[in-house]
Amino acid sequence: MLPNCLQCQSEYVYQDGSLLICPMCAFEWNPDEVSEEVAGPVAIDANGNRLADGDTVTLIKDLKVKGAPKDLKQGTRVKNIRIVEGDHNIDCKIDGFGAMKLKSEFVKKI
Repeated sequence: MLPNCLQCQSEYVYQDGSLLICPMCAFEWNPDEVSEEVAGPVAIDANGNRLADGDTVTLIKDLKVKGAPKDLKQGTRVKNIRIVEGDHNIDCKIDGFGAMKLKSEFVKKI
């Protein structure tokens, strides 16, 4: 299975020789020479595992949610995360809460 495009995140990437090519934005790259800067933001969980878009994680402690009547409880499972830039580097939807941004230091990869 080929990775999504590093530039536009399109799933329609194809291989031509040693290069991967995105037909949506015409971006070409060699997967063996990809640096972490080109690959996008990096998020590390509480156990030191690297997180990726689409991973499922679990909260490792109770988190207070500003403006919400209840807290997020330890053990809450969060599916299909997205890694973004910034202090709160996980973008996700949590059942019962909606869209949230979390810090990767408060989750562990399943």
